[in-house]
Amino acid sequence: MKRILLFAVIMLFPLLLHSQSDSLYFSDAIKIDLKKYKRESALAYRKGDFEKGKFLFDSLVENRLVGTRFDEFVFKKVRGGKLKLNKIKKPIVLITYASWCVTSPGEIPALNKLAKKYGKDVQFVVVFWNKRRDMKKVARKFNHNIIVCYAHETYKHDESAIASIKHTLGFPTSFYLDDTKKIVDIRRCGIKLSPKRTTYRKAYALNYNAYLDGLSTIIMGKELKKESLAGK
Repeated sequence: MKRILLFAVIMLFPLLLHSQSDSLYFSDAIKIDLKKYKRESALAYRKGDFEKGKFLFDSLVENRLVGTRFDEFVFKKVRGGKLKLNKIKKPIVLITYASWCVTSPGEIPALNKLAKKYGKDVQFVVVFWNKRRDMKKVARKFNHNIIVCYAHETYKHDESAIASIKHTLGFPTSFYLDDTKKIVDIRRCGIKLSPKRTTYRKAYALNYNAYLDGLSTIIMGKELKKESLAGK
């Protein structure tokens, strides 16, 4: 009898997590099986098994993180002031980088184009894991519709974001949040290309389409929500 009950609990556990995801914060959800994920992911990449690494990442996102509520992080803006995510009333695309991390060819121009086109409906935010002094030059590359922020281990109040995002999923990573700050999707960003075999035009198109695909998950959700409200 005890074995049957134990089996039932194991089978129902993912469903219970999913049902509680509305009230579960990302920072708490990411802790579940994180050590196991890091261990298996590191082993896969060490062996050069990139498909296994991607599978582990996608499984973690789909089974643990989608549907959870993104924390009310506060980031410092490069142009001054602070950005409070909970004050943004529209869907968010949040992308994490580091200034020393080389972006994929055409990636930033593709983001700038999307931000210019969809900036009225979606807020684009880029967070660099850097000190402010390292941000001046790189921040100029982004369109004014993109809010460029920074966070660093040595800065007060950044510990939570650093621990929850940088030291768990790494970077570059893109988060797609709906207008209630629930996570719709999380993806690795930046198309891995060989500069010798790929033209800039093709690299730009691939990055544009990759981000547009992620963007469509929150734009579509917003449009469907509008339609359902209109139908009431």
